[in-house]
Amino acid sequence: MKPAPFKYVLASSLDHALALKAEHGDEARFLAGGQSLIPAMNFRLARPSVLIDINGLTSLAGIDRPEAGQVRVGALMRYRALERDGEFLRSCPLFADALPHIAHPQIRNRGTIGGNLSHADPASELPALAVAMQAKMRIRSAAGGRTVAASDFFAGLLTTDLASDEMLVDITYPVLAPRSGACFMEVARRRGDFAIAGVAAVVTLDEERRCASVRLALCGVGETPVDAGAAALPMVGSRVTGESIDAVAAGVRELIAPSGNVHASADYQRHVAGELVRRAIRTAHQRISHAA
Repeated sequence: MKPAPFKYVLASSLDHALALKAEHGDEARFLAGGQSLIPAMNFRLARPSVLIDINGLTSLAGIDRPEAGQVRVGALMRYRALERDGEFLRSCPLFADALPHIAHPQIRNRGTIGGNLSHADPASELPALAVAMQAKMRIRSAAGGRTVAASDFFAGLLTTDLASDEMLVDITYPVLAPRSGACFMEVARRRGDFAIAGVAAVVTLDEERRCASVRLALCGVGETPVDAGAAALPMVGSRVTGESIDAVAAGVRELIAPSGNVHASADYQRHVAGELVRRAIRTAHQRISHAA
């Protein structure tokens, strides 16, 4: 339960942190909240030779609006700070549903959104939210920067598009559009456990109250967050009804390929995912009516 020896460096600036990462590459890891990294180091599942502490980089901890209809969240924003930001939760209500499901208050006090997304655990809630909301990930290295769509950021189990010298510095989310409703739901063995299955849904209606779009992303049922929007395409252009919601749920069950685990068989995960899709779409649609 002790980590392998490592060198600790406190980064004095973003440029300093990126220069260290460029120098050490895969041998270095960034330390933010440490809620996934430190346990992995203690079990020696992760053995970085250099730990770069970026907690002092306050420029990465904030929320702003770069353009109308967008919210940009710094990678060092802690879950607890997001939970307590009413304006942010009104703009991005999926977070209001999802954040309380993340672990326990002690972990939410320290864990960061950038660390969560960079860790890329497919059972985690925030990667599914990023895909459902079509977030944009801004990435920096000592050599420059780039922006990646959330759907392209998650490459596999605990794997992202980040190169060995790069850092996720912020995430831009669209605010909830007019005539839209959102809902996140999950099922876990116990409060705070990783999800057996979870779903993020965003439903938008047109001026005639017909379905204009449905965004769906699932966690816990694949090696990455699963973009299930294709299963909802038959609903677009028509009224949202119980029958159309049932058809989407059936389509999601056919789309996903969960592997099962010690807590749930693949068939059970598929069943739960379909039921959650049904409930999440219905709730998101009801929330539009309540807001109208």
